[in-house]
Amino acid sequence: MKVFVSFDERYDRDLYERFTEQSRRPGSSFDIVCDESSAMRTKGWSDHPRGHIRSADEVVFLCGEHTNESLRMSVELGITREEEKPYILVWGRRDQMCTKPEGALPGDGMYSWTHDILESQMAATLRAAAPRVIPESYKRPPERSKLAAEPTSAKSTDDKPPREQGDS
Repeated sequence: MKVFVSFDERYDRDLYERFTEQSRRPGSSFDIVCDESSAMRTKGWSDHPRGHIRSADEVVFLCGEHTNESLRMSVELGITREEEKPYILVWGRRDQMCTKPEGALPGDGMYSWTHDILESQMAATLRAAAPRVIPESYKRPPERSKLAAEPTSAKSTDDKPPREQGDS
């Protein structure tokens, strides 16, 4: 799976490096879409991540103490939502209080960073975001409307059979 990684470059570069190292381990289920080392130092940085986020299967936000102050992470979260990409928030520092990016939803959980939790949560988030495909053999055939099957001129407006003479 291809992953775009969002992090606070000023405070959390070490988290990104740790994440990158984890992606290179044998058996890892994910690859990082782009190398962030110099990507965000160019002019127009807000345009840069859109293409990478679009090409990723999922976006991972590495959260630290100052994540809520990071304009970059807030912008990347907005782009992630605009592109309708699944994302997860990862608690980057075990011994410190980590914050969510500005604009994160109250229901967005922040997951502990262990190899097993990260791998399983990324897979679950990706599965949940995938459109459900229903095999044709499980679908009901379209029902024909009774009104469409009967000619309208032969039908009485009150759906009662016509009266015979002598009935009152």
